[in-house]
Amino acid sequence: MCLGIPGQIIEITDEVRQMAMADISGVRREVSVAPVVDGPLDGLIGSYALIHVGFAMALIDEDEAARTLEALQGLGEAQETLDAMEDGARALEGQS
Repeated sequence: MCLGIPGQIIEITDEVRQMAMADISGVRREVSVAPVVDGPLDGLIGSYALIHVGFAMALIDEDEAARTLEALQGLGEAQETLDAMEDGARALEGQS
């Protein structure tokens, strides 16, 4: 299973190589848009895409991007809770 992180295409950086700059939760990364190109590259600016290992794998709408980011944040919070529970269990084991 692969996980795509939503990002917004903010500029085209290399038309020949079909590369673009994406804003992914405030972090800018250069990604390949080759998998999603179906017209002029400039038409992708402002679009949202699911990005996986440096490739825009699918275009999505803004609402889906927001829902996906919210779900990923929830997973992160759940993992933090599980980690804290595990740390607490280890601390209790150390007291006995």
